[in-house]
Amino acid sequence: MSKSKKMILSAFLLALLIVLSRFASLQTQLLVVSTSFIPIMMSAIWLGPKYSTIIAALGDLIGAILFPFGTYFPGFTLSAGISGFIYGIFLSPNSSNIPQWKFISKLILSSLLDLGIVNIFIKSLWLHILYQEAYVVILTTRIVAQMIMLPIQVIVIYSLEKFTRPFVKKYLMED
Repeated sequence: MSKSKKMILSAFLLALLIVLSRFASLQTQLLVVSTSFIPIMMSAIWLGPKYSTIIAALGDLIGAILFPFGTYFPGFTLSAGISGFIYGIFLSPNSSNIPQWKFISKLILSSLLDLGIVNIFIKSLWLHILYQEAYVVILTTRIVAQMIMLPIQVIVIYSLEKFTRPFVKKYLMED
């Protein structure tokens, strides 16, 4: 993929990330239910870890500046970047060219790592620091939500990747 196509796709995914995370999500102080994982994971599949990390971190930073929800805390931007990196490492470009079972395995493993490490433990720590709530209470609430999100993420991303594969090959991968 040419550099200009990567930049245009990155800008589109970044804008989509901001819209999905700020306007198409259910947010409370301790819990966020959102489809904002879609542009991050698709950027990982199409563009790789460098782009997915930057898109995820910039999406959080720009979204927090333009459409704030509560107090800005840089830890959440760091967490978003880590999420983008995790997905980028596992779902790197051409990962869709591997056997289907390997792609699904990578998708499940990357989702487990992100939902488990970043969304449960690290983000719970940031919420504990920000709101002085008991860490165990925050952790318990987030564990239930992430267990629900895991199959949703895997099914949605697998379906989207499978659906968009012909278009991506035809329009993006050709220079």
